[in-house]
Amino acid sequence: MAGRKRKNRFEFLTRKFPVRMQRKLVMLFMAVILAFVVLIGRITYINVTKGSKYTKKVLDQQNYGSRVIPYKRGDIVDRNGTKIATSERVYNVILDVKVMTDKDKYIEPTIQVLKDCFGIDEAQIRDLISTNPESRYSIVKKGIDYAAAKKFNEIDADDENYPNVKGIWLEDDYTRLYPYNRLASSTIGFTNSEGEGSFGIENAYNAVLSGTDGREYGYFDSGSSSSAEHTVKAAKNGDTVVTTIDVSLQKIVEDKILAFNQAHAGEARSGEPGSKNTAVMIMNPNTGEILAQASYPDYDLNNPADLSAIYSEDTINGMTEEEKTEKRNQMWRNFCISDTYEPGSTFKIITAAAALEEGVVKLDDAFFCPGYKIVEDRRIRCARTTGHGAETFETGIMNSCNPVFMELGERLGAENFVGYFKQFGLLSKTNIDLPGEAGTIMHKTENIGPVELATISFGQSFQITPIQLVTTVSSIINGGTRVTPHFGVSVQDADGNTAKTFSYETHENICTAETSETMRYLLEKVVSEGTGKNAKIEGFSIGGKTATSQTLPRSDHKYISSFLGFAPADNPQVLVLVVINNPQGIYYGGTIAAPVAKEIFENILPYLDK
Repeated sequence: MAGRKRKNRFEFLTRKFPVRMQRKLVMLFMAVILAFVVLIGRITYINVTKGSKYTKKVLDQQNYGSRVIPYKRGDIVDRNGTKIATSERVYNVILDVKVMTDKDKYIEPTIQVLKDCFGIDEAQIRDLISTNPESRYSIVKKGIDYAAAKKFNEIDADDENYPNVKGIWLEDDYTRLYPYNRLASSTIGFTNSEGEGSFGIENAYNAVLSGTDGREYGYFDSGSSSSAEHTVKAAKNGDTVVTTIDVSLQKIVEDKILAFNQAHAGEARSGEPGSKNTAVMIMNPNTGEILAQASYPDYDLNNPADLSAIYSEDTINGMTEEEKTEKRNQMWRNFCISDTYEPGSTFKIITAAAALEEGVVKLDDAFFCPGYKIVEDRRIRCARTTGHGAETFETGIMNSCNPVFMELGERLGAENFVGYFKQFGLLSKTNIDLPGEAGTIMHKTENIGPVELATISFGQSFQITPIQLVTTVSSIINGGTRVTPHFGVSVQDADGNTAKTFSYETHENICTAETSETMRYLLEKVVSEGTGKNAKIEGFSIGGKTATSQTLPRSDHKYISSFLGFAPADNPQVLVLVVINNPQGIYYGGTIAAPVAKEIFENILPYLDK
């Protein structure tokens, strides 16, 4: 119908509640508002007065700590870039005991995984639980490999089958690895348990090879490094040291040393190798670069404490710990650098050079050898007891005749002779870049009488190191420049860029060019026609000198046999020293040391000519 009032569908919204109901609603609203005000006030109060306390309680549910991020120690490489020492990534097994023991159901599954994945003894873990139940960081095993780490990570990610394995996590680390095991062991050295270099190049260049640990610190969830309060400072890795060593030449040298000692094993002393020690050095006489250096017995760089290569199991078991330590130190010692010896007739090179420099001898000077020389009340014999008869200076050095050199010593006189020791650098260390270099042991000038002078002239009654001998002879045959023997060439950064190139001191005019030329001529005659003929190689011009010296005490009748040679004789590019300490059986240098040198030259000269 027209004019009929339409019904309002929202009338209930505008309908007035009774006064009583309105009052109830207002009171309820005010109560809610008051509750919110009180709650906000309480939260504000707690935050202001006790916020840090409660924050700490929350964070204490996590592991606050500082994790070391280890640096990678730099590599040692040979002259061609071949790694001879490197660092390999490994992992340390860390156990959060508090998390592991938070619930009883976690303990047994976690112990079982530690046992299965890492071979950790169950008793070790239970002892840790009992003695240090609050520990948040315990290293339970170091140096596990990638395979073991991968196995654990698969288990750690499998919540369905391993829901109760808790508190285990892995920490990155590095272990030192020597790819060639025993190669150049006395030269390279090794690292100790703290990762610091011990002996050899590892020690000498420790500052270069070492880096700086990084650090990761903050609050960590068990098994995770994720956290709002989390800071990482990256590690700085060590740099690479490029050396003069040539792995190919080093292998040749060590093969020849081993072959000699195996061939002569037991000849005079049952159960012993062919010598007490055999050492070889190969050096560029013009630069001082040492291409190879080795001694026998050697040791495994990856297990340097192992004595089994030298001593039997029964012998080792019978040693005290002090004796084992002493034997290891002897094994680690670098004979070429740290030991002195009487060089014998190889020193005649230096006596001859001094006599030529002083002008007290000429090539055609006449001498006579009856097989000995009377000096004061001593009859000092020649190696050829029947004598060489009439000879010149040239034939005297070819014959390695002691009376000829005793005469040269007499012509020089003690004071002059010692002066040439100084001039040639013999009374100072070579300053080779390896630790533990020994110095020359020499009489004071005032204590050098006629007998001492006579014996010094042919290389006895004083001591030098093998490295001193090769360095001094190098200066005599290279034209008169004393070089510094060394292994370090340069430093490379992580990107392979050369960060530093090492330089070494030289001293010129050690002797005249004329003396140097004469000595090269004479020493070539020694090999081609004289006592060093066992080192002669057809098609190659080699100079050199043999030696046989008796060690102290003389009554023991022990000898050191040696040969020092260089090639080409007229323009030396490589020098080889072979020293055989206390060989079994025959001990003459020309008989046993010269053939070893010959074999080395036969192998290295074609290689160096490439």
